[in-house]
Amino acid sequence: MLQEKIFNIQTPQDFKSVALEVFGFQYENVKIYRQFCDMLKVNPKLVTTISEIPFLPIQFFKSHSIIADGYDEEVIFTSSGTTGSITSKHYVVSTKLYEESFNRAFQNQYGSPRDYTILALLPSYLEREGSSLIYMVDSLIKQSENEHSGFYLHDMDALIEKLTFLEAEGKKTLLLGVSYALLDLIETQSFQLKNTTVMETGGMKGRRKEMIKEELHAVLQQGFDVTEIHSEYGMTELLSQAYSTGKGIFTCPPWMKILTRDTEDPFTYVDGKTGGINVIDLANVNSCSFIATQDLGKTYSNGRFEVLGRFDDSDLRGCNLMVL
Repeated sequence: MLQEKIFNIQTPQDFKSVALEVFGFQYENVKIYRQFCDMLKVNPKLVTTISEIPFLPIQFFKSHSIIADGYDEEVIFTSSGTTGSITSKHYVVSTKLYEESFNRAFQNQYGSPRDYTILALLPSYLEREGSSLIYMVDSLIKQSENEHSGFYLHDMDALIEKLTFLEAEGKKTLLLGVSYALLDLIETQSFQLKNTTVMETGGMKGRRKEMIKEELHAVLQQGFDVTEIHSEYGMTELLSQAYSTGKGIFTCPPWMKILTRDTEDPFTYVDGKTGGINVIDLANVNSCSFIATQDLGKTYSNGRFEVLGRFDDSDLRGCNLMVL
């Protein structure tokens, strides 16, 4: 079974083999992806390497239902957006598959959720329906089986009180927060955290001026008095996440891989220099596993990567393909 192969990947050759199999399945069964490949005149029978696989621009998730023929969705995850904007929709065939992916990815990097008190400061996600991040974090909180774990919306005083209590008790804690809310928190009070891992995700959501990661992490490190800020890299259109344990360098789980495309030529790849981020998420088997995002980043020879920013709308290439 293809799903079993995905989560049993151990070597680069395993990844290549499964990726080509997933590509073949999605070409045959995901109508929009097949039309996209045909427009590029890509013959799937001639594709023998990962770099030859077409990456679907992420904007397609705003305009099309991307789901394999013959399948029905269990849930539809939606992206955040400003009022009146078009949001992405991810038609997820199996929540069980999503759960297996995020549980394995978290455990690969951090171990069991039961080892932590998990505090989630994710107001912009809690305030809307259909967030895949809330689905994941809610599951991790429940798995922690800890009475102190939970979500915080706007009650900073309660969160400060909880963090202070957990630090005094020496409890191993994970504070996962959207970037702008973590900045709000340290403006309310400064901390000296010894037992807490601080993880940021999600950016500013229009609530604050965007900051480069290095600047953001420097401010958060000072406010929380920690040596490193951790990060989560995921998105509505994916079923997998990469994690950074510091310095903005991310590690993928074995079934996920990042490539960077030349900013002027989407069919040429670069390594060690800034390019557009292409994501391979093999867990996304019943949708599209090969996605060209609007993020900018760098990849390194060890498979790790960093996120440096986003394309401006004026920088996007290939948008004429959106007429599908």
